[in-house]
Amino acid sequence: MTTYLKNIFEETGNISLFIGRFFKELFKPVFQFREFSRQCFAVGYKTFPLITITGFIMGLVLTIQSRPTLQSFGAESWLPSMVSLSLIREIAPVITALICAGKIASGIGAELGSMKVTEQIDAMEVSAINPYKYLVVTRILATTCMIPILVFYADFIGIFGGYIGYNIHGNISLYLYFSEMVESVEYLDIFPATVKTLFFGFFIGAIGCYKGFNASNGTASVGVAANEAVVLASLSIFIIDMLAVQVTDLFF
Repeated sequence: MTTYLKNIFEETGNISLFIGRFFKELFKPVFQFREFSRQCFAVGYKTFPLITITGFIMGLVLTIQSRPTLQSFGAESWLPSMVSLSLIREIAPVITALICAGKIASGIGAELGSMKVTEQIDAMEVSAINPYKYLVVTRILATTCMIPILVFYADFIGIFGGYIGYNIHGNISLYLYFSEMVESVEYLDIFPATVKTLFFGFFIGAIGCYKGFNASNGTASVGVAANEAVVLASLSIFIIDMLAVQVTDLFF
């Protein structure tokens, strides 16, 4: 047990030092804008189809499952408000972040891990290229910028899925459905959810890069790095979400 706790604290310290180096390297010239753009395309655009399917199913299932309960209380008219608030506040940010942790963190961990094992990172250092600046900073910034955009997109698709689910057993116009949604959503519902998605994106990128950048020698370590990146990124999402809920409840 003591050894297990020691390993946890040691890993936490190493990740903290890795993140601290990110902020030191971030403001050093030259910024790799082309690599940053490429990573934004890989993180954002290539994830849109998966987020589209997942977001639509989230809204559809949430509406269908919640309808009988609200109907029994005579509160069926609250369904658009409940679905939109549930998606915006909690469901869409967490589910989208978990999907990205599985897809993006593992991809970054495997990519950087393979570069580490094949000594490509060492070759970059020999060529006077800062591998941390080129590989790590660009990927962390890309995930930090793109995850909130993906969450906003998942919110919209999920709310539209809720509209489809509502009309399976009922009848409501698209204008009325979105009008009720807009009336129920406030600024304080959107702002905390947006802030925590920035942290989700940052830690997904940081943990994926950390695991890949510090992969040990041997091809087997690439799979281990990818697996550990997914597990640790998913765990960090739940911890950040718990802290965000507590802070939001305290101040808002």
